[in-house]
Amino acid sequence: MIWAKNIFFIVVCSAVAVSLVGGLLPGGSWAPPQTTTPIKQTAGTESTISLVNAAFEKEWRDLQLESAPPADMLVVARRLSLALTGTIPSLEELRQLEKQPAESQLDWWLDHLLEDRRFADHVAERLARSYVGADGGPFLVFRRRRFVLWLSDQLAENKPYDELAQELIVSEGLWTSSPATNYFTVTITEDADGKPDPSRMAGRTARAFLGVRIDCLQCHDDNMGNVDLGEPGSPRGGLQQDFHQFAAFFNDARVSGHGLTDEETEYNYRYLGADEEQLVEPDTPFFDHLLPEEGDNRERLAAWLTHPENRPFARIAVNRVWAILCGLPLSQPIDDIPLHDDMPPGMDILADDFVANGYDLRRLIRTIASLDVYQKDSRAPFEITRRHEDSWAVFPLTRLRPEQVAGAVIQASSLETIDARTHFLFRLTRYTQQNEFVKRHGDIGEDEFEQRAGTVPQRLQMMNGKLVAAKTKAELFNASNRIATLAASDKQAVETAFLAVLSRRPADSEYEHFIDDLGGVKGNLRSQRLEDLFWTLINCTEFSWNH
Repeated sequence: MIWAKNIFFIVVCSAVAVSLVGGLLPGGSWAPPQTTTPIKQTAGTESTISLVNAAFEKEWRDLQLESAPPADMLVVARRLSLALTGTIPSLEELRQLEKQPAESQLDWWLDHLLEDRRFADHVAERLARSYVGADGGPFLVFRRRRFVLWLSDQLAENKPYDELAQELIVSEGLWTSSPATNYFTVTITEDADGKPDPSRMAGRTARAFLGVRIDCLQCHDDNMGNVDLGEPGSPRGGLQQDFHQFAAFFNDARVSGHGLTDEETEYNYRYLGADEEQLVEPDTPFFDHLLPEEGDNRERLAAWLTHPENRPFARIAVNRVWAILCGLPLSQPIDDIPLHDDMPPGMDILADDFVANGYDLRRLIRTIASLDVYQKDSRAPFEITRRHEDSWAVFPLTRLRPEQVAGAVIQASSLETIDARTHFLFRLTRYTQQNEFVKRHGDIGEDEFEQRAGTVPQRLQMMNGKLVAAKTKAELFNASNRIATLAASDKQAVETAFLAVLSRRPADSEYEHFIDDLGGVKGNLRSQRLEDLFWTLINCTEFSWNH
């Protein structure tokens, strides 16, 4: 029996060793997805990409600006991974990416990310913040987590964006079994007698699905020229009645024992300066000729909102996807796109392509990621000014959100990919650690594309916090210890550490410095120095930005 146990122990140890080496060296056992048709070969996409590229090139010529050269593929892979999964690529993923032919690496990488459930989960959270906010809301009638999971399922199925929006607007039922209804129930307050707030619904819907801020019209007409409404060729300022006519579409929604239902009621409001309330009929703030006459109020609104000729609906979708991918919206602020002004380069081209191809979010993501402007470097062989950044002549540098920082720290500590295939207990630990990190770091809420400066407590959390300390420590399964144990040379150890943490190879000066620091030592001292290297890389400025 003793010899059998010894053999079993040897087999297990051998399997672990093979697994460790497989994760460290090129060509591990991970099975990559099959590459689909390159995006430029899909119907009409090459033309759209060329038109958008030309629009930006014209902008740079008109402004007499140079543009940055293309970024290295590993840099593009990192920014795409952060944008679509909320974390950096694993060493395992980078090894597989580099095995692909250079001309197909971008398409392969996009296939991999968009097929990964992490994409649906992460982007669902990004979208949910614009739909229901970032807070827990009224617990008895609101389940934010259930809403995000439902939204993730829609993204995983690649549900057309117009159908997703329609379902949110016309949803009925319980907020648990019909999660889309949480779009309404989040606005219920204790004194609302089970009725979603029509005013909050109007303001939220206008921002999320039209890119128009009409909130200020709730109390008065726009006298400052801040709200641009009306029809093409005849723009006008916003009126108080515009807001309340839009809010009237939501007035029938209420919660009963069967969940969210409709009960036809009158919407009455006393406008500023009026002596008494008056009946307000539902109407749209622009393009009212697209509003159907048949159907209940919410059905009519959903049809108008997603009508192919209602371009603001497509524009805000493009702007939000652009912001998710780039860290900044194409038109700023993200939910305040001028209705009648000239659009930024490429905005309407992408919006028209989005409508013409069935509101396909994955196609939109692929198209933006394939643009020259998306693949620009953040560095350039010329002095970069604010004009370069504002015109997208260089890729914008933006600070990572707290959950991206936490996700990157956790992934950097593992040579294998942490995804849906990872053991449940490990994913649960990751979820707990990430939530604790975000809580201490500070959640930036639903206005997450507004740039904020870092704080001293945030810097101290990176330097002295529990998560970074635990994930850089030279323990058995942490990447730093595995690299120290398995790397054949100091050069390979340094290179592997840089790939695992920063998704790039070291510069010559970095090789020289850190190889000299390792100094050929072995054993525990080597593990300690790799731990120090990981801590240093995670705490460098580059790690916390999308570079």
